[in-house]
Amino acid sequence: MITFLILLCLIVFAIYMFLQHPKFGKAPSGARLVQIQNSPQYKNGKFENQSFTPDLAEGASMAGVLFEFFFKKVDRKIPTDLIPSVKTNLLELPLDQDVLVWFGHSSYFIQLEGKRFLIDPVFSGNASPIPGTTKSFKGSDIYTVEDLPEIDYLLITHDHYDHLDYDTILKLKPKTKKIITALGVGSHLEFWGFSPEIIIEKDWYSKIELDQNLTIHTAPSRHFSGRGFKRCNTLWTSFILETKDFKMYLGGDSGYDSHFAAIGEKYGPFDIALLDNGQYNEKWKYIHNMPEDVIKAMKDLKAKRVFPVHSSKFALSLHSWDEPLNKVTELNSLSENPIPLVTPMIGEAVELKNDKQEFKQWWRNVR
Repeated sequence: MITFLILLCLIVFAIYMFLQHPKFGKAPSGARLVQIQNSPQYKNGKFENQSFTPDLAEGASMAGVLFEFFFKKVDRKIPTDLIPSVKTNLLELPLDQDVLVWFGHSSYFIQLEGKRFLIDPVFSGNASPIPGTTKSFKGSDIYTVEDLPEIDYLLITHDHYDHLDYDTILKLKPKTKKIITALGVGSHLEFWGFSPEIIIEKDWYSKIELDQNLTIHTAPSRHFSGRGFKRCNTLWTSFILETKDFKMYLGGDSGYDSHFAAIGEKYGPFDIALLDNGQYNEKWKYIHNMPEDVIKAMKDLKAKRVFPVHSSKFALSLHSWDEPLNKVTELNSLSENPIPLVTPMIGEAVELKNDKQEFKQWWRNVR
């Protein structure tokens, strides 16, 4: 009995020490917490979505979800082949080229109106605080921070590990001029050594004028946040990137809801929209779009082209790795008035203002 208690104490102590690692970030406090508490989105001691959003769908249990995640066999959940890619040289891109380069999942680089943006970068090869547990697919890590030029604006949609990667963010410190994110997320960034002067934290429906040619708006998404046991103490957001003649919707993570139509009415139509399409499941359909939701959302947003993201790098759900791209492509083709899909390989340059650019269905023959 004494041996058991000693072992239990050692395990508890080891877990406690592990949770002290700076990768878990820091909860908002002081003036930042006061600002959070004044947000219309902050209720009952946490941020809430516009609509009631349970963690799991009706009839699902956390025990059941965990059991399935660890023990259910899913065919082709992880590809055995290398993920195909091309490597655009970002260091030599002329600043007058308006392009997007995707790094897999929800990480991408945008060059627009002479400014460079980096969104939710994850280059560490892992989407979990526990090393080696959620590894990136083979072939999907062709870029490192060293391949990036100086970044004018680093955009972070929320603080989950597959969007806010501690190792990547630390390496980006000398290359990052400004950071734009949602309320509370700056607490992590300051804790990691970023100057508060370069961090811009905003609530939903905020407007940030970057210069006379570029504006960023923040808008709702339907999701949640948290890097430890405490959830929803920082906000999650989507972004609208706008010039005088061009608009992009950068969706972050979201389940389907009326906010897509509201954003479409307020800010649309969009020349291109990036939408969460992957790592979904009926049991958590309120926080990640199902493929049929992507079709509804793209029409709600009044998007002219749609880039389905949140796939092809990490296995965070119980579907085959290529199911998100297969399903959204099929459902879009069967829908009334299909919208052109942007489906580049990792590293392939997307010409933002060329709506005639075509893309191969590169995933079709990847096992």
